Amino acid sequence: MDSTAGGLVSRVARELVPRADELTAEVERCLRREMPELWEHPDAMASKNVAEHVVGVLSALQYGVDPGSIEVPSAELARVRRLARHGIPVSAVLRAFRLGQGVVLDRLLEEMPRRTDDAPLVSEAARRLIRAATGYVDRTSEQGVVAYEEERDRRLRWRLSMVNEASMRIGTTLDIVRTTQELADFAAEHFADLVTVDLLDSALNSHATPPDDPLPASPVLHRVAQRSAAHPGRAPARRQPHTFPPDSPPSRALTTGRPTRHRLDGGRRGPHWASESPAGGCAGGDGRGGRGGWIEEGGGGRAGSPASAASAEIAGRADDGADAGVGGGGAGGGRAVNGGRVGRARPVHSTLVVPLRARGATLGVAQFCRDRTPDAFDDEDLLLAQEIAARAAVAVDNARRYTHARATALTLQRSLLPRRTPRQSAVDVAFRYLPADAQGGVGGDWYDVIPLSGARVALVVGDVVGHGVHAAATMGRLRTAVRTLADIDLPPDELLTHLDDVVIRLAAEVEESGADDEAGAVPGPDAGPSAPGAAEGAGDIGATCLYAVYDPVSRRCALARAGHVLPAVVTRDGTVDFLELPPGPPLGLGGLPFEAVEFELPEGSLLALYTDGLIEARDHDIGAGLARLRDALARPAPTLEATCDAVLEALLPARPPDDVALLLARTRALGAGQVATWELEADPAAVARARAYVTRQLSDWGLEELEFTAELVVSELVTNAIRYGRPPVRLRLIHDRTLMCEVSDSGGTTPHLRRARVFDEGGRGLLLVAQLADHWGTRRARHGKTVWAELNDSATAAFPAQAAL
Repeated sequence: MDSTAGGLVSRVARELVPRADELTAEVERCLRREMPELWEHPDAMASKNVAEHVVGVLSALQYGVDPGSIEVPSAELARVRRLARHGIPVSAVLRAFRLGQGVVLDRLLEEMPRRTDDAPLVSEAARRLIRAATGYVDRTSEQGVVAYEEERDRRLRWRLSMVNEASMRIGTTLDIVRTTQELADFAAEHFADLVTVDLLDSALNSHATPPDDPLPASPVLHRVAQRSAAHPGRAPARRQPHTFPPDSPPSRALTTGRPTRHRLDGGRRGPHWASESPAGGCAGGDGRGGRGGWIEEGGGGRAGSPASAASAEIAGRADDGADAGVGGGGAGGGRAVNGGRVGRARPVHSTLVVPLRARGATLGVAQFCRDRTPDAFDDEDLLLAQEIAARAAVAVDNARRYTHARATALTLQRSLLPRRTPRQSAVDVAFRYLPADAQGGVGGDWYDVIPLSGARVALVVGDVVGHGVHAAATMGRLRTAVRTLADIDLPPDELLTHLDDVVIRLAAEVEESGADDEAGAVPGPDAGPSAPGAAEGAGDIGATCLYAVYDPVSRRCALARAGHVLPAVVTRDGTVDFLELPPGPPLGLGGLPFEAVEFELPEGSLLALYTDGLIEARDHDIGAGLARLRDALARPAPTLEATCDAVLEALLPARPPDDVALLLARTRALGAGQVATWELEADPAAVARARAYVTRQLSDWGLEELEFTAELVVSELVTNAIRYGRPPVRLRLIHDRTLMCEVSDSGGTTPHLRRARVFDEGGRGLLLVAQLADHWGTRRARHGKTVWAELNDSATAAFPAQAAL
């Protein structure tokens, strides 16, 4: 018998080898009692793992193998890596080694005194045994720590790569639904089997930032996205309004703003459905507001907390057949949800519930579930879900703010553009306006059709530099200015001169307001995206404009442009020409003149006014655009509306890079039977002849009911022209939608409406005209002026008895 310390250790180990199962069971009982969290992961901790260590140590001691040569079980490092993936702290792994070492050492040390009475030998053998066991545990721990850190580093690199990929894949557009669907698609592809995203009704439909006030117990949400790994091609969920039970995990996440990790208790795994109801999610309750079967892991605290410190709250057990999954629906395959048949139930065993919060406001909640993946979610998964959800929430908030800002800008612009053209007989019109997709959907292009005196009409197309709310607001101010200037019948060149002054004043105002803004408060870091084009508000204001006046009596059109593209004219035989107009500077430069040119347009001619966005593009120059426009206009079309559509289809891509305004006008003409003109002497006796002319002409036109009113109005206008004007004096009647009476003279004095005093002999004529006419005014010409009045059937109501005579 070997009486050495090594021999004693070998004998004791050899006698314990047949009882290795007992020793293994004792070690397992100790570990289950002291460290139950390790046994929650069967893939990482099992009796087989303990047995491998016990048998390996006893065999090495039996044959006297040097401690440094004892082989660590081959599966040990893989087991440690799995524990790291499950979020078990490395301290727990090391403690497990020490606990197992203590149990095995205690048994070996108990057996030594039974084999010999030699106390020094037992003491030497004990020291030898402790040295060997400690060396084995130290070497195993070192290798385990290295494997653990490698796995954690790998997981960290994976998580960072996932976050980086999520940053690139989530929020690619400024569309709320698409952004949430990108979140669901990404999560379902990488770490979840089922993902649902619900947004608060206030986040979807409110124009203001959702307040950070406490939410109601059951806020209204909309299911905007979902994705199942089992059905990756399924269409996104419809946006029905729904609520979660007050005590359900999603409701708690919305209320507290904290993410939670859940699993179902043991074998009480509740089913979730292949076809989810919008009223619930994979972390739903039992349909009665309870939390059937849920275990909340991590105490609802922050992700990444050690599992050993997690406080698990067992919230009850789901009855067999009760739904602890989606929407609180009933169990069993094939139950109808929302009128359809649902698929076979699958057991959900782990769920993450993460609120979507951005800039201090709660926008909704995302739920990530696992049913096919055997591993439950751990703290690393919760941290990853938080980071991805945080980025998605910012993208959703940006999209929400942009959507509301864009809708506001579009509403503003549409309110500033004419929805329908006014009634007039000079031209037939059709128009189109297309905002640019790439620049927020709003801009400064505009068009207008303005009826003028003498049956004439003004056609306007303009383009403000820039896009967004600022450009739209500037466009509205310029359009108002154009209508005001057109109302006083300024010629095209003079109108553009005054409009140029308006733009210069607006630019000065913007410059002053920009200086004031720079001296104001600086936006905070949580400031969201501004309205489309809002950043341009401090820049210079510039615009181009084309103003045309068409007279259906003379069939002549006067045009002037301020830096605008040339208009096109299509004759009745299909010939397309671009009118050569003096260029004129863009509006806002000042100091340079504008020049008007007149053209004769035969009846039926088509005049095309447009902005540069129609003909300019990145893939071709302006010459190619004009050629394509010429070809499109030359093609015959049944209506003007069809011509508009054909032009846009031929020239524009699916997403035009710039705003486009198009105005088409087909000219009409008033024949000789609708216009009557008389030259009058500058003699008071001519007033009576003028009344006779009017009476005879109205009788020919069948307008006898207007004779009295028209005679009175013409008498006053002719009297003023003879008394205050200069010869020659001309009277013209135009029979169109209304009766227009015009009196022209060569004088430069403009009549003004004033209040006559009691004893004044004059001053009441224009007041009478203003009362009898629908509209009246003065139109200045290069030589003289024209005073006009517009009458219709309502004019007879002022003097019904006299009109009946």
